[in-house]
Amino acid sequence: MAAVTVYGAPWCPDCRRSKQFLGEQRVPFDWVNIDGDEAAQALVKEKNGGRQIIPTIVFEDGSYVAEPTNAELARKLGLTLRAERSYYDVIVVGGGPAGLTASIYAAREGIDCLVIEKSGLGGNAGVTERIDNYPGFPDGIGGGELMDRVVEQAKRYGVTLLPAVGVASLATHEGYVDVRTESGDEYCSRAVIVATGSTYRRLNVPGEDDLIGAGIHFCATCDGPFYRGSKELLVIGGGNSGVEEGLFLSQFTDKVTLLEYNPELRASALLQEKIRSDPKFDIRTNTQVVEFKGEGKLEAVVAKDRESGETVELSPAAAFVFIGLTPNTGFLQGKVELDEVGFIKTDDTFATSLPGVFAAGDARAGSTKQLASAIGEGVTALLMVRQHLRRLGDVAERSMAS
Repeated sequence: MAAVTVYGAPWCPDCRRSKQFLGEQRVPFDWVNIDGDEAAQALVKEKNGGRQIIPTIVFEDGSYVAEPTNAELARKLGLTLRAERSYYDVIVVGGGPAGLTASIYAAREGIDCLVIEKSGLGGNAGVTERIDNYPGFPDGIGGGELMDRVVEQAKRYGVTLLPAVGVASLATHEGYVDVRTESGDEYCSRAVIVATGSTYRRLNVPGEDDLIGAGIHFCATCDGPFYRGSKELLVIGGGNSGVEEGLFLSQFTDKVTLLEYNPELRASALLQEKIRSDPKFDIRTNTQVVEFKGEGKLEAVVAKDRESGETVELSPAAAFVFIGLTPNTGFLQGKVELDEVGFIKTDDTFATSLPGVFAAGDARAGSTKQLASAIGEGVTALLMVRQHLRRLGDVAERSMAS
């Protein structure tokens, strides 16, 4: 049993939010659906003075929180939400592979560094079930395990880490960059590296918004185990992410149906070979999802054959959507130059259009959206920041430690 138990219901948006938050922080938890569970309902009422408040989240020591905000839940988990100082040599916005790597190289150079991450440290890599193409791990490694190692390394070098803290805005003033968080705290630095990554894109079809977290998911690692023993799970998207997550989900279900909008799968040849040789997979290309149906939970998915126009209604236990990424750059609108879909434009030094602000990783236009390259971009961005600080006279001339 996990040390945290979440009591709630599939139709409850606050329950979905709390589950997502715990998943982002890689906190193991048990989910108890109180609908139809009299014992669970009684426990919730007992904790809340006779009121049925959900989510009610119970911890190993018997303490609990009811209907918490993300900030309240973060404090309960012991997360640091405010830095001790207001000034740092460099502030990294984003705690994924690029941002954490930049912070490690900064700390090794004696450059004071603060990392601010809106969700969980580790980014998308941290909630990836398995990474098989990262150098040095011939047998692969769990994404969470790999990023936990990176986080520990950053801590060892004294990097200040603020998970579960969103950045609201950036502004420049007389050679300094001011960073304001969503909670109203302000930090100042000589340089900022934006490494906010990206989030999974939605289908934007009828029924999707109402059923997210209630049968529609974007993270197989977070939600796949809840469907252990199911007859069928649906994966939407035939790129590398969709196929990889489908392979992970196959351990929980008898059948994985994979839908791809294009006439051919976009995943690597190796991944395609894996699923085509797996009898659990039903692969349907040239297929478009047009509607999700369900009251309170997913009941059916309507899909259309793009060639014949014929529609079919599928009834999976859950649908997992992997159709691409949207950059997490909303707070930069009107501040730095973005491309047509919101990725950050940079020059060859990874500098943005705002002086003192650099970008690295998945949020940067032209990045490859691969773990190894994101880590390399984090290093490169920090080297460019170091040159920037030298020009300002803020760091001594010395060679980068190998």
